[in-house]
Amino acid sequence: MAKYKLEYIWLDGYKPLASLRSKTQIKEFKSFPKLGELPNWGFDGSSTQQAEGRSSDCVLKPVAVFPDSTRKNGVLVMAEVMMPDGVTPHVSNSRATIPDDPDTWYGFEQEYFFYQDGRPLGFPVDGYPAPQGPYYTGVGYKNVGDIAREVVEKHIDICLDAGINLEGINAEVAKGQWEFQIFGKGSKSAADQMWVARYLLSRLAETYALDIEWRCKPILGPFQQALDWNGSGMHANFSTKFMREKGGKAYFEKLMAAFSKNCDEHIAVYGPENHLRLTGLHETQSIDKFSYGIADRGASVRVPHSFVNNGYKGYLEDRRPNSAADPYLVAGRILKTIQSVPTK
Repeated sequence: MAKYKLEYIWLDGYKPLASLRSKTQIKEFKSFPKLGELPNWGFDGSSTQQAEGRSSDCVLKPVAVFPDSTRKNGVLVMAEVMMPDGVTPHVSNSRATIPDDPDTWYGFEQEYFFYQDGRPLGFPVDGYPAPQGPYYTGVGYKNVGDIAREVVEKHIDICLDAGINLEGINAEVAKGQWEFQIFGKGSKSAADQMWVARYLLSRLAETYALDIEWRCKPILGPFQQALDWNGSGMHANFSTKFMREKGGKAYFEKLMAAFSKNCDEHIAVYGPENHLRLTGLHETQSIDKFSYGIADRGASVRVPHSFVNNGYKGYLEDRRPNSAADPYLVAGRILKTIQSVPTK
């Protein structure tokens, strides 16, 4: 029997942005534990905006497990928050909003800023870096800095060691801004993986005295007045079995009509401060409009050429979710809208 370090990870009840929390439990197992072998665990919800002091117990229910290569016998346990009965989802449990569908696939494109000393990495104490242009997919010290690439490379390795389906990374449009992509099959898999990947990046950044800024438009005020910097998104690529195998133009048009009808419901869960990002500029549609277009990065939903060329079958990209959005809420809202559209 070996002693394993089980790092339970969950979302707290803070608004408008839930924060990641974690704590370690040591338990013995004959080998790397399977999900069904992991116990529920309690925590003090009064310290995480999830309970009152007079009745503070909340329950962590494991939902996904990954190896943690940064610790000897390390285990990453993604958990959802339940009420004390261990059965009823807590009101903050956004994972519980996603319908179960093993044939729904998601791919999330997570943008973020490295922050140090209260400003984006690479921004001077006074003034501004050179305007946007050379930073996107950039190479060289003046474009990507001295430690950012080291951090993102380590993040790749840790995620892949964990079995997280990280599909790529790149430097983004603004100075100090980067992106990684996660893909998962099943309506909850990609979101589970995204939260663990966010956790791993934030934890790794601690070593470099860096913070990860998830807010979608952190560069405001004088920064924005002097140089118009891009915001950060978490574009959501999605498909169902019907979209991949049947599809068709008529169904696609009904689907887009449903997305338009539910525009407000989508925006409500696509991340706070999105009005600062969805302005109609910087490859975005205005927050109060819905549009779709072939290869149009200024539309609400981008329709890939491959989708149209394949008889309106395949995946679509919702470009409205922002970098701070909860992928559980995004996945749940998209699937609910899809399920409202008849396939016959």
